[in-house]
Amino acid sequence: CVIISLMEKILRRAMLFDYYGELLNEKQRSIYEDTVAEDMSLSEIGDAEGISRQAVSEILQRCDEKLEQYEKSLRLIARTDNIRRCLEDINSTAAQSSDCDSAKIRRLTDEIIKEL
Repeated sequence: CVIISLMEKILRRAMLFDYYGELLNEKQRSIYEDTVAEDMSLSEIGDAEGISRQAVSEILQRCDEKLEQYEKSLRLIARTDNIRRCLEDINSTAAQSSDCDSAKIRRLTDEIIKEL
């Protein structure tokens, strides 16, 4: 249960960073990227940035809040997830049909899903 929660937090941070990371300032982006992409500890980041572990933690918390606010306002992740679910439903429905058009529909939806 704790592991799943931690994994969900890591995945959420990665998605938020992918969608909205460019909206952070350079220092925030660097610290957030070190956490999300490089899996560095607070101490490692603090040493590299010349700041305390606590300062890194506070920056990450502010970044989390800022990125979540962007998602709350723009809903890009939620919209992408909804589009993916709709395409998967279309693909599933087409798979149950036997004509040539359904094969084309499945190919196209698979292609769009991969792009998302």
